[in-house]
Amino acid sequence: MNTNDTQVETGSGNVYADLGMADAQEMLVKAKLASKISDIIKRQGLTQQQAAELLAMPQPKVSLMLRGQFRGISESKMLDCLARLGRDIDIVVKPARRRTKRDAHASPGRVNVVFA
Repeated sequence: MNTNDTQVETGSGNVYADLGMADAQEMLVKAKLASKISDIIKRQGLTQQQAAELLAMPQPKVSLMLRGQFRGISESKMLDCLARLGRDIDIVVKPARRRTKRDAHASPGRVNVVFA
């Protein structure tokens, strides 16, 4: 393969949007939540079965979530999982930032996940 033929494209920061998925924003939020849940489970040294009991979820569903297959798990359930793992959840609602005067009324709000 000739290295001159390789093209690099800068991503948007949301792989789901880059792949053209309609629910890209929701999937990114869920991916971040699942990643944090996974980190906490690992840090606490829990087995999947122990995590399943703590999270009130069937073990196979925990396994799917930890492998990035979380379409069948709501954001609400993921937030509940974080709370069950000893995390406080704060939800902040604020006005959307206006991007320009031209599209000020068309700017939709966004959902962002920030871990402290």
